[in-house]
Amino acid sequence: MRTAFTNGLLFDSLAGRMQPQATVVVEDDRIADVLFDGSRIDDARTIDLQGRAVLPGLIDAHVHVTSTMPDFLKLSMTPASLIAAQTKDILEGMLGRGYTTVRDAAGADHGLVEAVERGHFLGPRLFIAGQAISQTGGHGDTRPIGVKTMMCTCAGLGLLGSIADGVGEVRRAAREQIRNGSHQIKVMAGGGVSSPTDPIDGTQYSLEELRAICEEAEAANTYVMAHAYSPRAIIRAVQSGVRSIEHGNLIDELAAREMARHDAFFVATLVTYDSLFREGAALGWPQAMLDKLDRVKDRGLESLRIAQSEGVQIGFGTDLLGPMHDDQSNEFLLRAQVLSPIAVLQSATSVNARILRREGQLGVLARGAVADLIVVDGDPSKDLALLTHNGAHIPVVMKEGRFFRNRLG
Repeated sequence: MRTAFTNGLLFDSLAGRMQPQATVVVEDDRIADVLFDGSRIDDARTIDLQGRAVLPGLIDAHVHVTSTMPDFLKLSMTPASLIAAQTKDILEGMLGRGYTTVRDAAGADHGLVEAVERGHFLGPRLFIAGQAISQTGGHGDTRPIGVKTMMCTCAGLGLLGSIADGVGEVRRAAREQIRNGSHQIKVMAGGGVSSPTDPIDGTQYSLEELRAICEEAEAANTYVMAHAYSPRAIIRAVQSGVRSIEHGNLIDELAAREMARHDAFFVATLVTYDSLFREGAALGWPQAMLDKLDRVKDRGLESLRIAQSEGVQIGFGTDLLGPMHDDQSNEFLLRAQVLSPIAVLQSATSVNARILRREGQLGVLARGAVADLIVVDGDPSKDLALLTHNGAHIPVVMKEGRFFRNRLG
């Protein structure tokens, strides 16, 4: 089956430019050709885009598809079967917004990967981290103060961390995530907003423990992504071998330079703080967590400025919880206050493809790439709002050569 999208305004995610009069030919699950010479395609179904933009399928490099509610204690007591059923709607919503690939930053398991691949669930392809590795009292330790035993009915789904202390335990924890099908390892390298007992600017894990986790990832031909806010946590992580820093709101120039020196990626997640700022108090979050949220929220834009000025590669993430997933594409508008629209689009396509180690396959419209693409009513390089409103301005979403949505006939 061949389909030709003609007369499109193509986003070249590698060169960072929009190219008019493009024809994209899809055959089966691959892009067979990209042309700009006006060639007539006679052996394919033709869809005239009439000047609409055509982009690679979007990539979100920090999601939690199983965070079906923002109350972590309640989530931990929810049966795994119910979490999986609720995840189905979250995945389909993401695909409807144009995200054909997402990197899950803890919570999803191999069963959900299979559910999407086999077509039981409609959604983006999943790159999973399994359970995040956390020290006792770290960001992944969700036990309330005074509670000794981790109680959970969710069988690993949700946001439950894998608690491990000492070099031997963290090696075992990393190996366990790999054994269970994780594509990358997630480690909590510093304090967090949504955990009650750890300071936001604290560090977590010794250097020996961090290095051991990174060694296990490297041995399995994968990499480590690290939750970290403070400069100290960021520097310790990248010096230990971490490849991707998540959040990083409190980053400074020294930490950014160290990231650039180690070729590490910076996956900012501005929209989650914007959403939580509006919803946190109503969710019943304790004041200590709201205070931490207030501290990092206003540093998000500055973190992007610093990272860009020091030459750090900036990926695109969102990190939303429960009903806040509807805000996913507001991340584009928040970043546009600091970065150019083209740079923001590259973060959500070609840069994220490099993070996933899928260069040339994902995040690009080029011969031989996976046939993931979206069509937009207008030019998002001039108006990123076209990517918001839950896909209202995205008439076509194609994943692996199959239409999830086609309003163009």
